[in-house]
Amino acid sequence: MLRSRPVVALVALVTLAQTLAGCSASSASSGGAAEPRTTATAVSDSSYPQEYTAAAPAAEDEAAPVAAGAAAPMAQQPIVNPSPTMMAPPPPPIMPTAPMKKAEVERKVAVATPKPSPQQPAPIAVAPPEPKGTEDYKDYGVNPVVDTAKDRLSTFAIDVDTASYSIARRKIMEGTLPPFASVRAEEFLNYFDYTYEGPKSGPFAVHFAAAPSPFTKGHHLVRVAVQGKRVPESARKPVHLVYLVDTSGSMESADKIPLAKRSLKLLTNSLKKGDTVALCTYAGNVREVLAPTGIEEKDKIFRAIDDLNASGSTAMASGIELAYKLAERTFVKGHVNRVIVLSDGDANVGATSHEQILDMIGRYKDKGITLSTVGFGMGNYKDTMMERLADKGDGNYAYIDSEVQAKRVFQDQLSGMLEVIARDVKIQVEFDPKVVKEYRLIGYENRDIADKDFRNDKVDAGEIGNGHAVTAIYDVVLKDTKASPIVLRLRHKQPLAGDTATESEFKMDPGAIAASFDAAGRDFRFAATVAAFAEVLRQSPHARDWSMKDIARLADQAATTQSDQQEFVSLVHRAEKLATGNQGPAVAR
Repeated sequence: MLRSRPVVALVALVTLAQTLAGCSASSASSGGAAEPRTTATAVSDSSYPQEYTAAAPAAEDEAAPVAAGAAAPMAQQPIVNPSPTMMAPPPPPIMPTAPMKKAEVERKVAVATPKPSPQQPAPIAVAPPEPKGTEDYKDYGVNPVVDTAKDRLSTFAIDVDTASYSIARRKIMEGTLPPFASVRAEEFLNYFDYTYEGPKSGPFAVHFAAAPSPFTKGHHLVRVAVQGKRVPESARKPVHLVYLVDTSGSMESADKIPLAKRSLKLLTNSLKKGDTVALCTYAGNVREVLAPTGIEEKDKIFRAIDDLNASGSTAMASGIELAYKLAERTFVKGHVNRVIVLSDGDANVGATSHEQILDMIGRYKDKGITLSTVGFGMGNYKDTMMERLADKGDGNYAYIDSEVQAKRVFQDQLSGMLEVIARDVKIQVEFDPKVVKEYRLIGYENRDIADKDFRNDKVDAGEIGNGHAVTAIYDVVLKDTKASPIVLRLRHKQPLAGDTATESEFKMDPGAIAASFDAAGRDFRFAATVAAFAEVLRQSPHARDWSMKDIARLADQAATTQSDQQEFVSLVHRAEKLATGNQGPAVAR
């Protein structure tokens, strides 16, 4: 009996050691998850392209204090982030610990909690909570610098999506910089109204401007802007809309279904006599909530919207199929026939693959039924899916994070969503090698079209809505500032008639090149700061030396009194503080 006691004691010691090791692993797993970025550092070119998946930060931040408290007995050991498949190692021998690095000390302070009293021992192990979800963004890379002597043509499709800017705004206002892969420079640029003059005839006017870059010595920034014609409300074609609403359990938070319902009421109030609305939902199964109904029965439409509630899983493919069937019931050639998807993009049920969904959308687009997407919420948001659906459906992609943004999308800019003035719009910019040494297009990476396909009318491109403006900025090195650097060719199809495209050509006047950045027009200078802000946020390797402080200063000088431009200025200042670790209060406008 006496001989067995040491054995029992030894077993108890081993058990205790394993328990402590498990606690340490739990703490490292919780505390070592991906943290919100607080600096905008450049990444190497080799990182492109890639898929980006961001874990929801809320669950991790809440779990960290608990796990840190549980691992208190191991607090002086170096922090180790085990891989998901790594087993907890045996406890290390007791020895003097090396001094911790400054970053480790700061991190421990950030997650520290009061130590339990001696009478209340710490729990043996605390499991981290299940993550609330993941966000998905696709990194399309950053356009390279091009030697004009080797390739003088830059060709891309244009449309007006703005979701990327809205997502970045929400992230910054919540106290973190956006994931770099979520930042698409063209969607930042095209969020704003630069008050370009409309065309005197035809569907488009083109506006050029250039000036020395305030960010890179020896470079110029060249702006190419296309302004679509503005069709008066009285001339708008009748619209037949199908609201397809994601009512799965992931949509139950206040910034999803409740905000989507208020947004749909704003949209419905903006419609006019002759328009129709149908409503269907998808969760674990699909449901026709409202058959196609004339806008004259607005109260009936509102009651159907009020009936929406979130629960269940997400069968997106079946929902889209039902929406198209409803759209076919009111289809009128020559009218606007469109499905509007309101979702967080999180599709998790159904045998249909994402590619099959896109194929279905493409088939209905060819029949004349287009599709737009409107995103809601964070935590499990699937930006990649929402963008691809809208691109395939020849529609727009917007993101709504507040009632102010809902009003902007569904009231102030609704005509641009509903009335298409040109289809399959492509731009080809030709640089003169005698005038331009090299160039780089900022943004539009996922709109790239092969130069040889510019006149191939079978290649799909973007759609431009009523009054839409598209802005693109090139970072160039000029050999001569007294000669025209570029010629722009624009190719488009009519909104309804045929598949033959029309081509127009516009040459830049060298008089549009300002002698200094400060001498350039205010709209040009503001657009330049927007492009630069996007470049820094997406960690462009070409913007490693660009200063967020300089961008903030230039934005202050260039912004007009328009509310969206003033909001941009506040966001740049806010992001500058986040990048340097001084967050300060976030004030929503």
